[in-house]
Amino acid sequence: MRKLPTRVDKTSEIYATNVAAYRELDAELRAAMQFAIDGGKGRDRSIERHYKRGKLMSRERIDAVIDADTAFLELSTLAGWGMVNDEFPGGGTVTGIGVVHGVPWMFIASDATVKGGSLFPAGIKKQVRAQDIALENGLGTIYLVDSGGAYLPMQDEVFPDKDHFGGGFYRQARMSAAGLPQMSVVLGGCTAGGAYVPALSDEVIMVDGIGRIFLGGPPIVKAALGEIIDQDDLGGAALHTRQSGVSDYMVNTEREAYALLRDLCANTNQRRMDQPAGWLDTAEPEPPAYDVEEIFGIINADTRIPFDCHEIIARIIDGSKFSEFKPDWGDSIVCGYARIWGHLVGVIANNGIIFNESALKAAHFIELCEQRAVPLLFLQNTSGYMVGRDSEVGGIAKNGAKMVSAVANARVPKFTVLTGGSYGAGNYGMCGRGFAPRFLFTWPNSRIATMAADTAETVLTDIRVGGLKGAETTEEQLAKVRAEIREQYETQSSPYYATSRLWDDGLILPTDTRDALGMCLSLVARQPGPEVGDKIVYRM
Repeated sequence: MRKLPTRVDKTSEIYATNVAAYRELDAELRAAMQFAIDGGKGRDRSIERHYKRGKLMSRERIDAVIDADTAFLELSTLAGWGMVNDEFPGGGTVTGIGVVHGVPWMFIASDATVKGGSLFPAGIKKQVRAQDIALENGLGTIYLVDSGGAYLPMQDEVFPDKDHFGGGFYRQARMSAAGLPQMSVVLGGCTAGGAYVPALSDEVIMVDGIGRIFLGGPPIVKAALGEIIDQDDLGGAALHTRQSGVSDYMVNTEREAYALLRDLCANTNQRRMDQPAGWLDTAEPEPPAYDVEEIFGIINADTRIPFDCHEIIARIIDGSKFSEFKPDWGDSIVCGYARIWGHLVGVIANNGIIFNESALKAAHFIELCEQRAVPLLFLQNTSGYMVGRDSEVGGIAKNGAKMVSAVANARVPKFTVLTGGSYGAGNYGMCGRGFAPRFLFTWPNSRIATMAADTAETVLTDIRVGGLKGAETTEEQLAKVRAEIREQYETQSSPYYATSRLWDDGLILPTDTRDALGMCLSLVARQPGPEVGDKIVYRM
């Protein structure tokens, strides 16, 4: 592999302008993350009460369990952003991947300072997504439970459907059948359906005095039976550990619980992060030859102005070394082999619109990676497939379909990062959410929609005017229509709008991308290789 050259002029005015603009995006994202961690209406009082009860916050709990000086890959931090007046920051739960005794685990931790840890729609979607990631990547799961269960005022959005509250229990049962260990630490309420989280776990630890499990709490028992009973007498740690057997261990403090949990995790016979299964080619990692923060100056402050994806690739891969596939043909898509934290990957990145040649080149390269069992990394920045007569005559619908089919049928692990625009069918061909990448991350400059706001403004204005059937329209009316359309598309294509709805697994900075991908690749490297079938490469 050769080192990629760079043409970035760090002394130019445009570079300085771009850096300044991206620093603002950086600050905006950090502020949003901080709000998700400690913001929200009345959250200060809730946090104060939480500490007075001798409890730790969710992220402090996770830190107490994972190995010292190891990274925690938090997922979907901004779930629920902008929804329900921001009363459910982070969806009321914290999920992510941490390492315990060298083994990666999925963590699902309730945040009792957000509506008592109750699960509202985005929080349930976040938990279900975490379980799907655990199942696909062969991870055990640790549940740190401190929850009032489903958020009853929104019961129609959290209870009855396929991926609602019950979907989490279904996944727990399926993960158990797959041999993936599940541990629960009960640190507060496990009420109603929430009682099944520990009940479906392999081993359960309850903290005396704060941990409680019951299908119906004291108010329900009083209403149903007229019985008045104390919480601990109904479902406390002593009752469930010494009498019912629902709990396996009882401890006096949270810190004792985490020490015991680490001991239990050591006996689950799982493959460590440093024990790859052997199917994925690995080498000694080396840092990129260029500073990753230079990406801030490469991405243009005006999202309509493109940037060269080679410059992005060079700043996230090992040694900035890249073996490019078909470099002189179909150059609006760049394909090639590289390493990220020592792991071999096939990179597919956009340099704008996808033309016929580009689509065929990408399909060919995907088949090569499938044949060779090389994971795929998609770096999305495209307005979609090329339109117009010449493109149609060239067979763009057919050639785009070949690329889409190659992505859909590739069984090697796939990862996607939205580095810029993700519009139209380009989202599909570049392995968007609908094509089930193992992980999908977005950058704060990214945009995702059927089309860009400029295009939507033109197209939808023409459609609306055409629908008036000859009625006269004033410039004022047209301006109003254009403004409404633009506002809708600008709002709905925002990366914050996307991440709040879990269209991704996290809104992250370019500077964190290499490390996030490195952990994701380490997860797949410890699993058995992909079951690839017919390995014939059809030259497109």
